[in-house]
Amino acid sequence: MSLDKGTKEEITKKYQLHGKDTGSADVQIAILTERIAEITEHLKRAPKDNKARWDLINLVGRRRRLLDYLNSTDTKRYQLLIKKLKLKR
Repeated sequence: MSLDKGTKEEITKKYQLHGKDTGSADVQIAILTERIAEITEHLKRAPKDNKARWDLINLVGRRRRLLDYLNSTDTKRYQLLIKKLKLKR
């Protein structure tokens, strides 16, 4: 249940801070958000898939920690990212 290479590249290009940026908190949060949405849709079809549920919980926690880090280091970028991704925080 991982994203394909093309989807990751699109997300990276959309949220990168500069031309060679592939691992900033913004990009990581955007990729995690896409994976969370994908797993959530999967769980609607297969509600008894406990492994996927466990993965979802871990991904949400990882995204939350990255968002907390971004908020503590650069609040303005954090606010912009929250608006772009339409996250409730």
